Amino acid sequence: MINYLLFAATVFIWGTTWIAIAWQLGPVDVIVSVFYRFALACVVFLVGLALLGRLKLPAQWRFVVLQALCLFSFNFLCFYHATSLMPSGLVSVIFSLATIFNAGNSRIFFGEKVKPRTVLAGFTGATGLVLLFWHDLTVSFDADVLQGIGWATAGTLMFSLGNMMSRKNSQHGVSPILANAWGMGIGALVLLTVAIFSGVPFSWPSTPTYIWSLVYLAVIGSVIGFSTYLLMVARLGSDRAAYATVLFPVVALLMSTLFEGYEWHATALAGIALTIAGNLIMFAKLPMWRTLSFR
Repeated sequence: MINYLLFAATVFIWGTTWIAIAWQLGPVDVIVSVFYRFALACVVFLVGLALLGRLKLPAQWRFVVLQALCLFSFNFLCFYHATSLMPSGLVSVIFSLATIFNAGNSRIFFGEKVKPRTVLAGFTGATGLVLLFWHDLTVSFDADVLQGIGWATAGTLMFSLGNMMSRKNSQHGVSPILANAWGMGIGALVLLTVAIFSGVPFSWPSTPTYIWSLVYLAVIGSVIGFSTYLLMVARLGSDRAAYATVLFPVVALLMSTLFEGYEWHATALAGIALTIAGNLIMFAKLPMWRTLSFR
């Protein structure tokens, strides 16, 4: 039951954070917005742990720092940039391919077998992405969308690497909750340093939309969302936990349609179907998959 609750919470929360990211764009520089998000999330996290009497230092810092770089700073710079170039729902679809990245990185970092389904899933998902963006890149070429695809892919790769660091933390006795709390603080400090040395101006908009979306992203999207997801990683493994990314693009695309006016095309529908199918293949329980693997 706990696993189901974690899964449902992750799908809903992360499915709605993409439109909130879109509402963050404009009045404040991207680096500063991401810094505000994780600085606030860190404060909420650390205060909450202190009140519960569970605040302590990690047993080791190496993978906490690496997790912070991959999950709580540079990957979100990529996602925010991507969202500024194309509808937020489409960014979430690219992010759903984290299942494929996780399978490959699990082989690299943990020596896990690469299964035939991974190859098939990757091919199916990549075909889906081609169809999804076919209209924007061929019928009416949009260079911004092409750049957005690049940013979103880079962010997804970093997110997957962050998953690997989270697993390393768990192996070293550092819980996902503790790693998140300190990791978000480290991520915020990294972003603050980058912003200062880049000469980025700091500003604080008074618009209710920006403020409420910031609070939602920091408290719900970061503190709660990352906790539920990484708890699943610890309980189920990175490949099975990433199954949540199969479903939340549906939520994100619905939000994008309602609030961003995303227009659907036949090729886009086929592309989304194939992308989701690619993820589902990763988890299909077929007897043939149990006997085959690439070593």
